[in-house]
Amino acid sequence: MSETELTPEAETESAQLDEDDRLKPEFVRAVLDAVEDGRPGDARELVEPLHPADIADLFELTPADERPDLAKAIAGLLDGEVFAEMNDYVREDLIDALEPHQVADIASELDTDDAVAIIEDMDVEDQREVLRAMEPDDRAAIEEALSYPEETAGRLMQRELIAAPEHWTVGDVIDYLRADDQLTTDFWEVFVVDPGHKPIGTCKLSWILRTPRSVKLGDVMQREQTLIPVDMDQEEVALRFQKYGLISAAVVDATGRLVGMITVDDIVHIIQEEAGEDTLLLSGAGDGDINEPIRLTVRTRLIWLIVNLGTAIVASSVVGLFQGEIGRFAVLAVLMPIISGMGGNAGTQTLAVVVRALATNQLTSSNTWWMIVREFRIALANGASLGLMVGIGSYLIYGNRDLSIVMGTAMLFNNLVAGLGGVFVPIALDKAKIDPAVSSAVFVTTLTDTMGFFSFLGLATLWGLGG
Repeated sequence: MSETELTPEAETESAQLDEDDRLKPEFVRAVLDAVEDGRPGDARELVEPLHPADIADLFELTPADERPDLAKAIAGLLDGEVFAEMNDYVREDLIDALEPHQVADIASELDTDDAVAIIEDMDVEDQREVLRAMEPDDRAAIEEALSYPEETAGRLMQRELIAAPEHWTVGDVIDYLRADDQLTTDFWEVFVVDPGHKPIGTCKLSWILRTPRSVKLGDVMQREQTLIPVDMDQEEVALRFQKYGLISAAVVDATGRLVGMITVDDIVHIIQEEAGEDTLLLSGAGDGDINEPIRLTVRTRLIWLIVNLGTAIVASSVVGLFQGEIGRFAVLAVLMPIISGMGGNAGTQTLAVVVRALATNQLTSSNTWWMIVREFRIALANGASLGLMVGIGSYLIYGNRDLSIVMGTAMLFNNLVAGLGGVFVPIALDKAKIDPAVSSAVFVTTLTDTMGFFSFLGLATLWGLGG
């Protein structure tokens, strides 16, 4: 086969996906045209080679009003793995169109954590109907998971794991794994437990494969391990995985008993979700999901826009205090947005760094003052540089030395305010147990706008520029 010749599988994949592994628009259109023309067989033939994650992407790329018809056309391919990969809002729409027994069948195919992700957002009555349609063991596992708070390890963990007592040999473990075909097949380590089912160590699969059958687990296992409390916030769980380089970790209840495990594939989703969430919260844009209902998006954004309107009124009231000076020296009105705008940008930069440092536990009570001093020095350097630049620039344009001094001084002052505000505001909110990603931007923007106007117009008044 020549280097340029493609296998049939590669040719099929190249027809579906672009160079960035995204579904090609022409492929999506071909599938939807087949559905619209009443050719479900052709639609299934096109979709069948796709990975479950790509089928989930196909539904997300399909207009909302066409998704039910697509689901009917490829019903045989729409299994639990596809639902597990699907966007939350898209999945909710499709789940609403299914009968409880159909949802129960889909959830039963999945690990507990993925099944919980499908069921947890349903209405209470719908949840009950789905759970009643499930097998007793599956129902009990999901009901237990739903009893834990949202976004905790209890919701995130899966119950399907491999545990063995310390006195077993490596051969006992291998025989156990081979004898029971109901055991989970997706795991990287065996958890070693004591008679009270409390984890006392772990044994990687690679060690089991390379160790003689007669060796006891207690002689080959690693006793040091990272245990995850069942009520730990999922963001803290992700930080532990990142810090200690974990592939999987045992989850324990309040008594220390092993109740589940979390794997790194779940953590990848959490890291992506939390990172995007903090960025969007800083802007007040809500979830930022393009599949989110418009009504919910409008409500979320409008709340923060109204809050920002209030802060804008506060800033404008400061300007109102200096109407006389502005009237006598109109150029002040031209230049003052530069001071407030640059202060806002500087505050946003500091705020983003501090919020991230808080979220990743880089900023703690032990290095808070070091961080404050660091950002003060940065603000001082940037403020002095920008102050010098705008001072020289305003002198070259207006030829007024006093105006140049006021511009430069106000720029320096507002940058210092922005730097300190960008540190103190999120730290104070964090100490008050308020998510700094949600509220910090409003306070910092108000601070920089207000102090920018006040410093510039106040200095101009003291300097007699409006006289």
